[in-house]
Amino acid sequence: MAAFRAFLQGPMGFKTTHFWGPVSNCGFIAAGLVDLQKPPEMISRNMTAALCVYSGLFMRFAWMIRPRNYLLLASHATNESVQLYQLSRWAKSQGYSGQKKEEVKP
Repeated sequence: MAAFRAFLQGPMGFKTTHFWGPVSNCGFIAAGLVDLQKPPEMISRNMTAALCVYSGLFMRFAWMIRPRNYLLLASHATNESVQLYQLSRWAKSQGYSGQKKEEVKP
């Protein structure tokens, strides 16, 4: 009970933006996971790339602030992984995989 009370009253506690910021970022992760069910043609390259840059920048922010916000770092690292996977799905659907397709000869 004392540990929970220390969490509530601490600098990373339930009442601070150090907690609610990462929790709200889980919406990006959930949206990315739901989008895994959609066809790759529906993926927006620009939006996915913007989310990759956003998460990359904020991973650095979460690491550099004091006290370090590991929850924020984890949420952005997860979002970065999901968005990079989405970007790879888009690239494969556009033919950027690097593999040559066999031409069908009549």
